[in-house]
Amino acid sequence: MAQLLAHAAVFVIGALHVYILVLEMFLWNKPAGLTAFGQTQAMADATRVLAANQGLYNGFLAAGLFWGLYTGSREFMVFFLLCVLVAGVYGGLTAARKILFIQAVPALVALGLLWAAG
Repeated sequence: MAQLLAHAAVFVIGALHVYILVLEMFLWNKPAGLTAFGQTQAMADATRVLAANQGLYNGFLAAGLFWGLYTGSREFMVFFLLCVLVAGVYGGLTAARKILFIQAVPALVALGLLWAAG
């Protein structure tokens, strides 16, 4: 049961990063992206290419998490959750505090669940 819960948490974090990829790569300067990231249209238009690059990296995080689930590799899941944690802490300290709660805290919880599952 503990492993199922841990894997569910990893899946949810992977899905979240796919959603972030979509927001950053395709919706950055659209109403959904403007709302999600609190951007003005002018700022979003000016930073669209940078956001798309950032979105791609979020996709890599998701791919790593899903690969870990697919292969059953705890090491992959831990590595990519640590990447999400570090990115979330950095983003929370430098961009917006809410990133701590959207990325870092869930990654920390999933790491705890993986540890508890053994």
